[in-house]
Amino acid sequence: MSISVRQLQQLKTAARRAAKSAYAPYSKFAVGAAVLTGNGKIHAGCNVENASYGLCNCAERTAIFNAVAAGQKKLRLRCVVVYTPTPKPTAPCGACRQVIHEFGPEARVVSFCRGRGVIDTNIRELLPGAFGRPIYFSPRQNSSIADQ
Repeated sequence: MSISVRQLQQLKTAARRAAKSAYAPYSKFAVGAAVLTGNGKIHAGCNVENASYGLCNCAERTAIFNAVAAGQKKLRLRCVVVYTPTPKPTAPCGACRQVIHEFGPEARVVSFCRGRGVIDTNIRELLPGAFGRPIYFSPRQNSSIADQ
């Protein structure tokens, strides 16, 4: 999706700022993310760890959930920007890719870091064959396994 250079810079600034709020006492991997929604608003989020690692939440999902919590029930993501404090950029994890796809099946995804390099792609490239809404609304939605 097309976004302006100014919007991309605003997203990068918001993601870097969000990383400073990360709660990452275990991994020390402070990640920040910012999303640009269809109405032009930017929402940011950071990762939040837990001693029970399965309960951790990534920055990308936190940013998306913040947009929903701000009242965007018909959320459409245009762009997701991720900042990691690493020498090379890191792409979103599988769970984040699925959530990004849910709200932005055409979303641009940009990952940058404190070092060099940028990953600039889209969610369809990161998550080919994604599970999504068409699965629930297919003609066979009410068929049982025994019918197959």
